[in-house]
Formats: sequence, structure tokens, C-alpha cells
Amino acid sequence: MRLLVLTVLLSSLHALSSSGGTDTLSSGHALAGDARLVSSNGKFALGFFQTTAGGKSSNSTLSLYLGIWFNKVPKLTPVWTANVDNPVTGGTSPPELVVSGDGNLIISAHGTIIWRTQANITVDGDGDDTVAVLSDNGNLVLRSSSNASDVFWQSFDHPTDTLLSGAKIGRNKVSGFIRRIVSRKSSADQAPGVYSAELSLLGAIELLWRSSAVYWSSGTWNGRFFGSIPEMSGQSGPTLCNYTFVNNTQEVYFSYTLLDESMIFHNFLDVSGQMHTRIWSDLAQDWITAGTQPKDPCGVYATCGPFTVCNGDGDTFCNCMKGFSETSPENWELEDRTGGCIRNTPLNCGDADRNQTGMADKFYSMTNIRLPQNTEGSQNNASSADECAQVCLSNCSCSAYSYAVGGCSIWHGELLNVVAEDNGQTLYLRLAAKEVQGWKSKRRSGMVIGGVAIGAGIALTGFILAVVILRRIGKCRSSHTVDKNDRGGIGIIAFRYIDLERATKNFSEKLGGGSFGSVFKGCLLSNSTAIAVKRLDCAHQGEKQFRAEVNSIGIIQHVNLVKLVGFCCERGRRVLVYEHMPNGSLDHHIFQSHGMVLSWAIRYQIALGVARGLAYLHHGCRDCIIHCDIKPENILLDTSFVPKIADFGMAKFLGRDFSRVVTTMRGTVGYLAPEWISGTAITPKVDVYSYGMVLLEIISGRRNSRVDESSRDDDDDDDHGCYFPVQVAHELLSGSIASLVDENLLGDVNLEEVDRVCKVACWCIQDNESDRPTMGEVVRFLDGTSEPDMPPMPRLLNAMAGGSNLA
Repeated sequence: MRLLVLTVLLSSLHALSSSGGTDTLSSGHALAGDARLVSSNGKFALGFFQTTAGGKSSNSTLSLYLGIWFNKVPKLTPVWTANVDNPVTGGTSPPELVVSGDGNLIISAHGTIIWRTQANITVDGDGDDTVAVLSDNGNLVLRSSSNASDVFWQSFDHPTDTLLSGAKIGRNKVSGFIRRIVSRKSSADQAPGVYSAELSLLGAIELLWRSSAVYWSSGTWNGRFFGSIPEMSGQSGPTLCNYTFVNNTQEVYFSYTLLDESMIFHNFLDVSGQMHTRIWSDLAQDWITAGTQPKDPCGVYATCGPFTVCNGDGDTFCNCMKGFSETSPENWELEDRTGGCIRNTPLNCGDADRNQTGMADKFYSMTNIRLPQNTEGSQNNASSADECAQVCLSNCSCSAYSYAVGGCSIWHGELLNVVAEDNGQTLYLRLAAKEVQGWKSKRRSGMVIGGVAIGAGIALTGFILAVVILRRIGKCRSSHTVDKNDRGGIGIIAFRYIDLERATKNFSEKLGGGSFGSVFKGCLLSNSTAIAVKRLDCAHQGEKQFRAEVNSIGIIQHVNLVKLVGFCCERGRRVLVYEHMPNGSLDHHIFQSHGMVLSWAIRYQIALGVARGLAYLHHGCRDCIIHCDIKPENILLDTSFVPKIADFGMAKFLGRDFSRVVTTMRGTVGYLAPEWISGTAITPKVDVYSYGMVLLEIISGRRNSRVDESSRDDDDDDDHGCYFPVQVAHELLSGSIASLVDENLLGDVNLEEVDRVCKVACWCIQDNESDRPTMGEVVRFLDGTSEPDMPPMPRLLNAMAGGSNLA
């Protein structure tokens, strides 16, 4: 229906007439006040525009930005902004844009430089030959006045929130330069927001939160359209654009051009984190939305901010939780909800007399929701819902809890990504007793449970309800039918064991072995979905493994983390059901001769994807999740070789202070950080160390510990070649990294990327955990936004290999 409406509206679009304004700014001239450049076709304008930060608040201030907007649209719609981080405020003299003496563009105000280009200008003289031209496609180009093809700088290389016709989103594989789209902070504040869009090395457009958590992917390019956007094919409506996708040894990028360049077409990343495609209609005198990605606004990570509930079916899809109010109504008015909501009444935690005065904190039950992703994890000592409540109450930072078949989960601090959904779960939100007592009981939409254990002081109805809850979720189901509405409290399906036997043909096709069990291929008969079924073999360890994996994987969601589909807990049998990864695990491709030889581009994408997954576990969740067993066998690959971190059985939830010491050795020999042996406190840096070891194996296509006699010279007493990590450090210093690359690649590699990966790997495996980067820093190294320095030799590894210490 929308496409039919669009077809009618498109007929009302008119071609824009040329404006009489100039499109060029020359040296010696200034653009100030209401003056503007206008493209020769009249479609775009460049000048200073004004926004009001703070909305209608009395504290609002006027901010001036230099930007490009649609010239004939009555609603100001910027498509590019220069001084996004430094608006001009106050002062008596207006800012001005000039071409400086060295040929750069400069915004100056109040005697100071507000913004300038960093153009690579190679002109003789004082830059008088340089001009700034606003092109017909909205690209501001700084070029030679005598040679139009001699371009020094262009705005298309530095997009803000909009991808215009003819512009590229992508990356240069040689230089590492990335063109990405970044959302605004609000509808008034042009500063960068928390959402971004970029093209992965495999060629999928990804939407990210804080540059680490991928919450939507377009799928890979199939020659005509991206796999997750079939409407690009034009089979379901009119085709408006021509698409270009390029992926070669030099670069990977996507761009589009309009079939009718007079059309006013706006493709941008909204403040809310959704990618919007809009068309201006003169008939409606408004923007008409042609499409959004993701389609569900609640599919955007943390779109409503903390302590909110997202409901994609409502017009106002963000609402504060019960007992909370908007932190900043002015910001919400400007669509900036990153501050979320704040408590109406502070908690009573810390009041020594709270139990005696009857003012203990209470819990408000929020039903039919998808649980937050930033969970601390399972509390093994909580065997009932009441004990789980007590665990939460015993910690002043605890905000909520949930109890289900997977055990007790608690949340500390802010609650993110709470989404209303049919057949969802129940979250018990911690509130101050005064807040609860102030409500009118007849208007309560959920049950409120007291902050102390069930006893004589609790009403009989509360006791009966608690018994019902315990019977339903306090033990494993053993029904004879699959109940798809029973999701174990964490959004997954409870399966019958007999149905999993049928799905796996009695566990006949073994895919491999994971910790504490074996993995089998299966197929759900109901919808022909391929699954991987992990049967836990050891009863004692299997129970612990079961609870850890169900809680950790069921709650967190990320494109680079394996998805848990369901579980079975029946008569002592414990089974986990995952999405099936058709390309198996990474070790199958880089170590085994019969596996597919992965190209360097795919290996680099795998390295970046795993880094993003770990960065999400370490930094994207409220409480840090440490995997503890990163190795190639635990990195699975989907149909497009997108990596998924698997096997969370050893995952450890340690909060943020890392004051506790893990006394039991975890992980796999060859990937263990020195901390495991020394007995010092474990931090996320143990995963960084293991990741560094995996990076080295991705480079070489061999086990780090494999002895390679061919790498040794009989006349050379230095046998560091026997141990690959030490060999990498030596070759980095000598500049001979080409010899480190898997020979199966036949030299078809990007040596600049190899050098970067080698440096990152050597930093990751440093002896002292404080010398290792965080996974967030690793992501920035690999995506090219920052460059790693030359790492020192890991002295412990060098000593173990019998080599000499290098400075």
C-alpha cells in the first residue's frame, strides 16, 4: 500500500529550477550572515543555519552551524554539517567562511578558528588558485580554479548523518580510511550521536551503537541488492535508484544515484538509530517515509535510554518504567532519549531502620517484556524466586531481578533494552516503598512483591501466587508437547527431549565437541530451520554449564555472538539448541587442509567481527562478561563467514571492579594469559590475550605451538622460529612480515593490514595485562580509526622460546 501511495505522490514532484545565487566561493571572499552558495541546479544550499539547543526551555541557547541543506524544501533539512562539535554561540559579530591563504576552508568567529579542512593542497603560491564549489549532487568540493579535476578536499569524504546520491559509504582497504554515517545527538544538536552506519569488509551495511554493538545488518550484496533489503530489487514497487557496489583489493563501497535527479530524496541515520529513506512531496508539503531499517524501532539498541520500555506498536514507542520520569523532558522533545528516565523516589538502601519501619524496598512486576541485555548473570545460591529477590536487596546497586528455569538473574545500575512483547517474560523492578505506597491499588497494572522473604507478614494471596510462580518456573519442564510460549524466562524456547531426538535423527550427525558435551546437527520439523544441538554429557558439570549458558547467551544479543534458540531440561537431560552455523568453526578452515582457504579479506573481517563481539561483552553490557575460552574452535562462521563467538560455558560475570580472583583454571592451553598461572585477579584482559593468540593463527594458518623446522636456519642459533608468536615479534622489528602469512594465500594479501594485525596481536599478548589494549581499542585499530604503535617483545614468551630479549 505504501508503494502505491508513493507512486501517486511521485507524480507531484517537480523539477527544481536553478537559483540565481553563486555556487563558488573564491579566495578573498567570505560567506557570512544570510549569504549562501547555491548549486547550479538550485537543489542544494550552503550557509549558516541556526538551531535552538534545549527546545522550548528558558535555558535554550542559539547555535550556528555551517551546513548544506535542500534549498527548495520549506522545512530546514541539513544533509551535511561542518562544525558539528563546535557550534557558534553568543557574540556580536557573525561567523564567516573563507578560503584561507593556504587554500583550506576556515570558519572563524570572535577572532578564533571554529573549524577548518585538512586538505592536501599542492598548489604554488598563496592558495589564490583554490575555490570551494557546491556541486549539483550536494558535494562541497575544494579544488583548483584552473583544473576542476584537481580536488583537494570534499564533503562526500566526511559525511555526517546523510548518504546523498553519488556519495560512498565504505572503506579504503589500503589506507584504512572509512566513510561512515553518524546520527545527530538530537534534532537541534548537530553533534555526533551514539549510532553509526558503516560497510564491513565483507560488504554488509551495519548499524552500530557506540561503534561496538551491531544491532542490524543489511546482509551481503548478491549482485542486485543486499540480502536483508529485497525491496531494493524493485520487484514490489517503482525503482528510484541505480545501485553501485564495488569490492576489490583497493576498496569496498556502496553508492546509489537517483534515476530522476530532480527528486528530493533523503537517506539518513535518524537520532533514534533507524536508517530512514524519505521523499519530499510538494502535494503533501511534507516528507513521505519510503522505508526504515530496522523496521521495528525497538530493534535499535538502547533507543529509549535507561529505565524505559520500548513498544514498537505505539505512536510514542518510548515510555518510562513505573516509578520513573523523563530525565530531561527538553531532550526528549528534541528526540534525544539517551538520558532515559530517572527515579521519582530514591531507594531506601542504606537505611539501617528500613526493615523495622516497614519501608524496605519493594519489587514491581513488569510482565510480557524482553529482558534487558546487561545482566550480571546467574546466582547459583538462589534456589527460588524469594532468594533471588534477597540477593538483589542485599546489594544497593541492584535495580531488578528475574527468576526462571535458568536460575536467578540480577541487573545493576541502568536497565537498557527493555522491550514490550507478547508472551514475554517478567522482570521485577526495584522501587522505594514510599513510591509503591503512593499508588492507588486499583490502578496497578502489575503485582508488587515485598522486599523481604515470604512469611507471616505477606498476604495469603501473595503466598498462593508465589507458589504458582515457583511451580511454573522453579523447576525444569517435563511436558510431552513443545510449548513455544514457555521461554524459560529469557526469551528462548523450551523443547521436549523426544522432539530434539527426532530433529537430530537420534543425535546421529555429530558436528564436534564443545566444553562438557557434543554438538549435533538438526532440523526443526515445524519450519525446516537448521539447528545445532549441544547435549551436555557430564551431569554435575552439565548443570553448571547449563545454567551459565542459558543465562548468558539467552540474555545478550549481538551479530557476532552465537544465538541460543532454546533448551531442554528433562529427567536429568540437559540440552542447548543454537542457530546452526553452516560454515563450521574457524579452526576447520585455517588448520585443516580439506577446509576452504579463507581469503585475506575474509580473515580480516573475521578478526574485526570477533573483536566487536568481545568489545560488546566487555564494554557494551552493564556488567562485564569475560568469555574465558577464546580460541578458533569457539568462533563459528555463518553463510557469509560472519564470525559468531560461541561456547559461553566458562563465561564469568565479574562486575567492574575485578576484585575477585578466579581460583579454578579455565580456558585452553596455548591461549591462556599469564594471570591464570600467577593467581592474580582476572580482568577482561585474559580474553584480549587469547584473542591475540587467535589473531596470530589467522595470519599464519597454523597452530602457534606447531614446530616449523623450515623456519630455522641450521647455522643460526636463534630458534625463535619454532614458536610463532615470538617469530612475529622478531619479524615486525625486522620488517619481514610477508614471510608470516599463510602460504595457502599465495601472496594475495594486503601487507598494510597484515602489519596492523601483527602489531595488534603482539600488543594483545603482552605479559603485563595493563600493557594490553582493551577490545574497544582493538576494534578502533582494526577499523582504521587509530593506529597501533610498534609493540615491544613479549618477554615471557621470548624466554619460554629460548630467544634473546629484545629492546
